[in-house]
Amino acid sequence: MILLVTSLEKRNECAAALHEAIGEPVAIAENLPQAATLLRTEFYTAAVLDQYLAETEPHETEMALEQLGTAIPVQVDFAISGTERLVREVRSAVRRRRHEEAAAREAAARALHGKLNSTLTTLLLDSELALETTGLPPAAAERLASVHQAAQKLRAELEGGL
Repeated sequence: MILLVTSLEKRNECAAALHEAIGEPVAIAENLPQAATLLRTEFYTAAVLDQYLAETEPHETEMALEQLGTAIPVQVDFAISGTERLVREVRSAVRRRRHEEAAAREAAARALHGKLNSTLTTLLLDSELALETTGLPPAAAERLASVHQAAQKLRAELEGGL
C-alpha cells in the first residue's frame, strides 16, 4: 500500500494514477498528523510526502518520518510536478525498495546457509569420530549412526537448495 500525503485538491487524481500504474492500493492523508497515525497502524511500501507540507511543517514532518517503518519516503513538489512525474518517481522508489528487499533476503539466506553448513560439518565430523571409538556400546553406536545419517540427509537437502 502507498500513502499519499497532500492537502491539494488533485490528491484523488494522483492516488488513482498511482494505483493504476503501480497496482497497489493508495491511502490518502490530508495532513502530517493524519499521516503519522496511518503510518503507525498500517504497513506501507512508500510514503509520498508533499514537499510543501514538509517545508512548512518541519516538526510534524519529523514526527511522521519517525513512523515510516520500512516505507520508503518520496518527497514530491505537487505544486510543480505533474501526475506523470509523480508516478515515475514513486514507481522508481518502489522498484528500488523491492530490489533492496530481494537482495536482503538473498543475503540472509546465504548467511543462514553458511551457518547451517558449518554446524552440519561439525555434527558429521563429531559423529564420525565418535563412531570410530573402540568399545562403544552397540546401542550408542546405533544412535550415533542414526544421527550421522540424519545429518548427511540434511546436508544433501541443504546442497540441493532446500
